[in-house]
Amino acid sequence: MSEAKANGAGSKARPLSPHLVGGPGLFFWRWHITMYASILHRATGVMLYLGALIGAGWALSLASGADAYANYLTLLGSPLGKLVLFGLTFSAFYHLANGVRHLAWDVGKGFEPRTADTTAAAALAFGAAATAAVWVIAFRTGAL
Repeated sequence: MSEAKANGAGSKARPLSPHLVGGPGLFFWRWHITMYASILHRATGVMLYLGALIGAGWALSLASGADAYANYLTLLGSPLGKLVLFGLTFSAFYHLANGVRHLAWDVGKGFEPRTADTTAAAALAFGAAATAAVWVIAFRTGAL
C-alpha cells in the first residue's frame, strides 16, 4: 500500500507545508530573509562577545607596558586584525539595528510578513552602510 493511501489521502500525495521545499523524503527549509536575519543576529552577538575579549586583551596589553601594547597594536593593524575589526564593526551596527527591530516586536509591532522582511533588509542595509561609513572616515582621517 502506498504511503499516500496509508495516510488516507487517496491517490493524491499530501501537500507540503509552505515553509518546506523538496520532494518525497527530501525536506529542506525554505530560506528567507527573516531566517537569515535571525541567524545573523545570533552570530553577531557571539562576535561581539569575542570582540569584548579582544577589548580586554587590548586593556591588558596597555597595562603590561609599552612593548606589549605596541605588539598588540601591530596585531590589530595586520590585515587579519583589520578584517576582524571590520567584522566587529559590522556586528555592532547590525546587532544594534536588529535589536531595535526586536524592541518593536516586544511592543507587538512588525510581525506582518512584509514588515518583517522589510525591517530585516533595513537592518542588513544599515549594518553595511554604517560599517562602510566608519571605515571610510577612519581611512580618510589616517586612523588606519
